[in-house]
Amino acid sequence: MQEMFQGLPWWVKWVAVPAIALVVFGGLIASVAAFLIGLLFKVLLFAALVGGLIYVVRKFMSSSSSRGDW
Repeated sequence: MQEMFQGLPWWVKWVAVPAIALVVFGGLIASVAAFLIGLLFKVLLFAALVGGLIYVVRKFMSSSSSRGDW
C-alpha cells in the first residue's frame, strides 16, 4: 500500500482519498451513525422511564405507609 502512494502529492493521500471514501461509503456511515444515535436515545429514554417509575413507586409507598392505611 505504501508503494502505491509513494510518488503522489500529499493532498492525494490526505484529501482526495478520504473524500472518495466519504462519497462511496457516506450512506453507510450515515446509517450506522443514525442507528447508534437512535440506540443511545432509546437507552436514555428507557433509563429515564425506569427511574421515574422507581421514584413514583417509592413516593407512593412512603406516603401510603406513613398514613397507616395498611
